[in-house]
Amino acid sequence: MPRFLPNTRFSDCWSSVGDVTFYHRDGVCYFRKRAVCAYGGSAGQITAGNVHKRALTAWRGLNHEVQLKWNAIALSVRPHRPPFDGSAHITGHNLFVSSYHGFAQIGNEHIPEPMPWRSFPSFSVELEGCEAVEGVLVIRFKVSMPQESEPTRYRLHTKILLTALGAGKRPGYMRMFVAEENCGGNGSIAEVRVPDYKTVWGLDLTSYTMHCRLTLIDTVTGYRGDSIGGKFAVNL
Repeated sequence: MPRFLPNTRFSDCWSSVGDVTFYHRDGVCYFRKRAVCAYGGSAGQITAGNVHKRALTAWRGLNHEVQLKWNAIALSVRPHRPPFDGSAHITGHNLFVSSYHGFAQIGNEHIPEPMPWRSFPSFSVELEGCEAVEGVLVIRFKVSMPQESEPTRYRLHTKILLTALGAGKRPGYMRMFVAEENCGGNGSIAEVRVPDYKTVWGLDLTSYTMHCRLTLIDTVTGYRGDSIGGKFAVNL
């Protein structure tokens, strides 16, 4: 793919504009023709899209003074896109929409209030066990936050992909699931339920490789922290 060359006007590019998409690979920026998908989306994707539309409508309906409060809070929030040298931050709009989505994912969709950004704790996740119960895959993760004084304010958010043993990860096939309850104390068990898991990935096996992206949702603010990866062998 063609490489983007920095110039006096633009030192770097990312995201899409017009019919061009900029992307990074190994620290180098490239560009390609923007993909256009005719697929209307699954039921889950349509539901998520509708949540996003409601979040955007809610932002536009905020008093301007409230929007400015969100902008002020966002100044201390590190972006997930480059540059990563501390010179950039997200916008109040981004933070508001992220908070709206966070609350929606834990079943508490509402217009969030601007809350100070609180650094997320370092955490680790181990697979404690899996079992199939009437077509539902019940996954128990052990979540540890050894330096966090309030672990119960967090809920485990997961993106999961089941493959045959040893198969590689295909990010586009990962699906989102949220733990049933908030985390307990340090080293507590977070239970995630995956309905109709055989149909979701088209696999009916007794052993799988489970690829995960694991994130904490702050149930007080709706904010989400950085994710960590995980890969586990599952035997049913």
